[in-house]
Amino acid sequence: MLWSALLLPSADDTASSTDAALRALATWALQFTPRVAVADGAVLMEVEGSVRLFGGRRALRDRVWSEGRELGVSQLAWAPNSLAALALARAGIENGFRQPLPVLLDALPMECLSAVHPHRLTLAHIGCRTLGDVRRLPRGGMARRFDKHLLAALDQAYGLAPEVHQWVALPEHFHERLELMFRVDDAPALLFGARRLLLVMSGWLAARHSGVTAFTLRWAHDAMRSRAAGEGGEITIRTAEPTRDIEHLCRLLAEHLAQVKLLAPVGDLALHAQEVHRLKERSASLLPDAVRQGEALHLVLERLAARLGPQRVLRPVLREDHRQEWMCHWQTAPMPLPRKPAPAPDLPQPTFVLPMPLKLAVRGNRPIYQGELQLLLGPQRVEGGWWDRDEAAGIARNVVRDYWVALSQQAGVLWVFQTRLDEAPAWFLHGHFA
Repeated sequence: MLWSALLLPSADDTASSTDAALRALATWALQFTPRVAVADGAVLMEVEGSVRLFGGRRALRDRVWSEGRELGVSQLAWAPNSLAALALARAGIENGFRQPLPVLLDALPMECLSAVHPHRLTLAHIGCRTLGDVRRLPRGGMARRFDKHLLAALDQAYGLAPEVHQWVALPEHFHERLELMFRVDDAPALLFGARRLLLVMSGWLAARHSGVTAFTLRWAHDAMRSRAAGEGGEITIRTAEPTRDIEHLCRLLAEHLAQVKLLAPVGDLALHAQEVHRLKERSASLLPDAVRQGEALHLVLERLAARLGPQRVLRPVLREDHRQEWMCHWQTAPMPLPRKPAPAPDLPQPTFVLPMPLKLAVRGNRPIYQGELQLLLGPQRVEGGWWDRDEAAGIARNVVRDYWVALSQQAGVLWVFQTRLDEAPAWFLHGHFA
C-alpha cells in the first residue's frame, strides 16, 4: 500500500483553528482518494489505487506537494502504512521506500511516534533514544509496565498489525472560512488568502466530479472599524460553463477584486460554492492527443467581461428562428450558453448579413446586382413571425420569402430573396458568402 502523511507547520494557534486547517486540507485531499483520515495532527491518505489515475507515483507526488505547499503543508512523507508515514514526516524524511521499513524506523527519534509521548521520560531513563531502542525492549516487560497502545502502535508502524481509520466524509455543500495572518487594507491583496480557499474548493469539486458556475467570496471587517463600514462585504463570481480550473478562477476573481474598495481592514474570508454542476470529464486516449496551445475562448471572454464590464463583451447565440434578421442573438459573455443548441438550417447560410436587405433592380424577371444574377440553389421558403410584434413601431415582424443562392460575375456568391405577399413581388440582397 502507498500512504502519505501531510503535516502543517507547528504554531501556537488555538485548537479550533488547527482543526479547521486540517479539515480544509482533508477536504482538498479527497480529490486524490476517498481514503483520507485526520489523525495525530496530520492528514493521512491511502493512494495506492489512485497512482495510475494521476500518471504514476512521481507525478502524484509532485502535484500533492506543489498544491499542498500553497495550503500550508510543511512536510510530506510516503510509506507502506499510515503510522510509518507520519513518523517519517515528523522526522523530515519523505521517501519511506528507499530502504526496508524497519531500517528507516529504527533510526528515528522515539518522539516521532505519538504513542511514545506519555512514556518518553521513563523510556529515556532506561536509555531509549530511537524507535529501534524501544522496539528491542522485552515485550513482556513493556506490556506490564506501559499501556497496550504503545505495543499496538509499534506493531502497526512496522507493518505487523492492521490499522483502523475513520475516513473523512465528503461534505454535501462547500463553505470554508480562513482567518488571515494579517489585516488586509486593499481588495486585490485578498487574492492571496482567497486562492487557498479556491484550492480547497477545487479539490472538493474534483472529488464530486463537478464544476462551479457561481461562487461567493465574503470578507469580515476587523473589529476596530468605524460603524459606517459595516460587518463586511461579498462578491459573487459567475462563469458561463462549469469549471474547477484554479488558475482561471483566480484570474477571474482578481479582475473583480481590482474593482472593489474596502471600507475597513479585513481579517476573515469565507468562500461558498453556490451553483455546482456535474462536469463532463474528458476521456484519455491511447494515442497521443494533439497539442493544445492557448486558452479556451470562453475563459478569455469571461476575463475580459470581468475587466471591461459584462455589457461590453458580447457573443452570438443561434436561435430557433428561420428569419435571418432574428436568427442570431447577442448575449453577454458571462451568461451560460443554451444547454441544447438550436439546429442549423439545411441550406447554406451567408457569412456576412446586411443590416437591412437591399432592394435589387429587376430586368426580365431576373434580379440584377453588378450584373444579372444566376440563381444556383433554392428556393428555401421562410414563413413566420406573425406572433412577433415590434411594439415601438406597432407592426408585426411577419416575413414570407423565397431565398436563393445566386452568383454574380462581379460580386461572387450572394444570398437573395423574393417577397411573396406584396402586391408587386421584389428581389432583395440579404448577404454575401465568403
